[in-house]
Amino acid sequence: MELIRNLSNLNKEDSEIAGGKGASLGEMTRAGISVPPGFVVLSNAFEKFIQETDLLQEIDAILSTVNHKNIQTVELASEKIKGLIISQKIPEDITSEIKKHFNALNTKCVAVRSSATTEDGKDHSWAGQLESYLNTTETNLFDNMKLCWASLFTPRSIFYRFERGLHKIKISVAVVIQKMIKSEMSGVAFSVHPVTENANQLVIEAAYGLGEAIVSGQITPNSYIVEKIPRKIIDINVFEQARGLYPKDGGGNEWRDLKDNGKKQVLDQDQILNLTEIILKIESHYGFPCDIEWAYENDEFFIMQSRPITTLSK
Repeated sequence: MELIRNLSNLNKEDSEIAGGKGASLGEMTRAGISVPPGFVVLSNAFEKFIQETDLLQEIDAILSTVNHKNIQTVELASEKIKGLIISQKIPEDITSEIKKHFNALNTKCVAVRSSATTEDGKDHSWAGQLESYLNTTETNLFDNMKLCWASLFTPRSIFYRFERGLHKIKISVAVVIQKMIKSEMSGVAFSVHPVTENANQLVIEAAYGLGEAIVSGQITPNSYIVEKIPRKIIDINVFEQARGLYPKDGGGNEWRDLKDNGKKQVLDQDQILNLTEIILKIESHYGFPCDIEWAYENDEFFIMQSRPITTLSK
């Protein structure tokens, strides 16, 4: 049974084993888009873990008690299932394979991110529902991986699958492990304006530090609107950022006060236009509007994720 695959050996057809996030990152890697190097612990590994620890029937039995219109049943099921997963030991053949691939990355810290097998299609989006653990060291790698597996059963995730009628469909989870990018700046981008739905405009949001601060809604990012044809920046909104989220040297993250630096525009015009070219390359490659997460370190943009924009009416 294949347990792990490098991103360079994955493509968009591999979502059943690598999840939506893993398959997309593999597809972009193969398309020559700058993605942090890494590998995916495939959904096979999660299923092997569930089977060898005899959790499959217990999880199914707990899920059968859920009435998603009664939030207490959702929360109770989530608590029980997550507790079961976290308490079990990962089989040795899985951990030894992961250690080999981790050492090959030649890095002290990695980002560990969940990737559901029904994730980020045109009909469903698990964005923000499954967990990610940034700046993870070898010491807490396996604990964070189990937390990613367990996040398939957060209250929000359980509610989502019942609300969307996915509870009778087999849903599994892979885990993406990538070299940690210590972002000086990061953000999200939409290859079509998500509010006006103008296909000739794209929107970039940018902040200092790690993008987790934007995704979690804890800071207000700068926003830039770029017209595609002719290529020009047509709107810049700068908001003062009092603090930023940054990786700590020993692992984990911390908030830092930005002082006067937080008053400055995050991306300059050349950087906005350089990122625009990457966004348009991704949109052209996929052939549909994309919601993109990006990071910037040492004068280079990295793409952390791309998924279809599921909120457009057209």
